[in-house]
Amino acid sequence: MITAIALIALGLAALTAGGEALVRGASRLAGLLGVSPLVIGLTVVAFGTSAPELAVSLNASRGGGTDIAVGNVVGSNIFNVLFILGVSALISPLVVSSRLIRLDVPLMIAASVTTLLLGLDGAIARWEGAGMFAAVLLYVGWTVRDSRREVAAVRREFEQAFEKKPRRTRADTLWQIALIAVGLALLTLGAKWLVDGAAGLARLAGMSELLIGLTIVAAGTSLPEVAASVLASLRGERDIAVGNVVGSNLFNLLCVLGLTAAATPGGVPVSPQAVSLDIPIMIAVAVACLPIFFTGHEIARWEGGLFLAYYAAYMAHLILTAIDPTAGRTFGFVMFAFVAPLTAVTLTVSVTRRVRRGRRSRGG
Repeated sequence: MITAIALIALGLAALTAGGEALVRGASRLAGLLGVSPLVIGLTVVAFGTSAPELAVSLNASRGGGTDIAVGNVVGSNIFNVLFILGVSALISPLVVSSRLIRLDVPLMIAASVTTLLLGLDGAIARWEGAGMFAAVLLYVGWTVRDSRREVAAVRREFEQAFEKKPRRTRADTLWQIALIAVGLALLTLGAKWLVDGAAGLARLAGMSELLIGLTIVAAGTSLPEVAASVLASLRGERDIAVGNVVGSNLFNLLCVLGLTAAATPGGVPVSPQAVSLDIPIMIAVAVACLPIFFTGHEIARWEGGLFLAYYAAYMAHLILTAIDPTAGRTFGFVMFAFVAPLTAVTLTVSVTRRVRRGRRSRGG
């Protein structure tokens, strides 16, 4: 028990230090390279914090656990939006870039729907996985190239944030890259320690291996994203906080799942449960981002609380289904028949009010 507690403490310390180093290095590197913090969040931070998902999925596929590979990606994407954005918005309302609404969130939705369509026949083939990986390479290349057009605006933003002009020395650039590398290493190590310690405590408490997998391990590979986004929110780098989540979800689907399928003989099987329940929930979560992001270009605190409540409900459904399938089905029916429509009405009213306020302010 003492060992498990020590691992948890070490994991939390490593996650905190790693997140601080990653966000600091990434935000300064953005100014040095002439790209926006949002682009750094969508690429370097997002892809780096998704490294645990890539490692878990590739190792699972090599060991024959292909269901883990798909579940890891889908579960992480749901966790990223509902939990990470929820916590980050509760800390500080998140301002959402118009670029996310115009491009990145629609791409996240498209990638989610594509995953469902590819999995309808029961598997994502190797050539389909290769196509998904090629798509993420094109996305990164286009994102970085497009961001170079905003160099002047980014320089001004950097100078306002750090009250000095960014140095273009090779040593300073290498130092920021080193900070990012150290941050990613600490995040990965901290996530492993925390998951191992929590799993050890869970076993001592008599939790089943299935329940541990559904709760602790599922969220464990997303802990680097938690640390990066929460610390970014605390430091005021809200573009990085939101961009990290959207970019991580794109990376998880196109790169993690794509590479796993391409590297697995016969591709990656997709279970009927994933097709009928988990992937549709992932799509619904992605779609829900559009109206929330669109209204005022921000995620308010109450919307962050709503995200967290839905993640708690999703986890409750998973655990109830594992313990008692009948209770799980009943809970799911209540959520879909009553809670989800009520939330939709609430969001519609909120969207309408914000749009009206925006029109009045422009008219005034």
